[in-house]
Amino acid sequence: MINRYKAIISTDWNECLAPCRPFDFIAFYLPQIKPQLNSIFRRYTGNQITLGQAVGQIRKLLPDPVKPEQMDAYLDEAFTTYPGVSDLIEWCLSHNILFMINTTGIIGYFQRVFAKGLLPRVPVVSAHPMVRFAACSSDPQYIFDLFETGDKAKSSKAVIRSMDIPADKIIVIGDSGGDGPHFEWGSKIGAFLIGSMTKATLDDYCRIKNIKINLRFGLDYTKDDKKDAKKEMQVNFMDLAATIEEVVGN
Repeated sequence: MINRYKAIISTDWNECLAPCRPFDFIAFYLPQIKPQLNSIFRRYTGNQITLGQAVGQIRKLLPDPVKPEQMDAYLDEAFTTYPGVSDLIEWCLSHNILFMINTTGIIGYFQRVFAKGLLPRVPVVSAHPMVRFAACSSDPQYIFDLFETGDKAKSSKAVIRSMDIPADKIIVIGDSGGDGPHFEWGSKIGAFLIGSMTKATLDDYCRIKNIKINLRFGLDYTKDDKKDAKKEMQVNFMDLAATIEEVVGN
């Protein structure tokens, strides 16, 4: 499958590397259902319902399938990441570190992001196929269907197994309780765990499961979940490069 990378970063996306939520593109063209979407997001990231249940509820709210032009209109208006994310992706790839986006976000979102050149193309994306457009040359080389939060670990394992990457060269990044099972798997194999914009739901999951978060990066929302968008956008993700270099070595 993939054999030229010395290490891997397997990371969540929404509210972790970017301030958006996975269903924001739906709220963009159907603003009347935004409250329901936000409620569904909070419940599955807090492990109150499964991702499959969340997607089932959202599908019932949609009058028609999402079209590429609707996704493009949302991206043209609202796409953003935290500062330094694109630079970090390029830095990792230039240092033979596979950057894998492993998220409950939507495959179609990333297809259009890469088609429009909004991010450096990563080799692997693991995301939900609720919206998936026709394949095109800008798609990541490998796309994994992710149906439940527990599938993040399955996707990571599949890629790592194909590359024979040792545990001390694996970094897992997440922000919320939906990343808990991924962190639990990472903890068991000895991966380096980074909480990004860490939420109380991830902190609680790790505390109950006795999982050590090796590094907490960005804002800490474990005591107060009131978002501070201005401060979030002052966090530069290139500041992670030194830690990554230290973990994976030269």
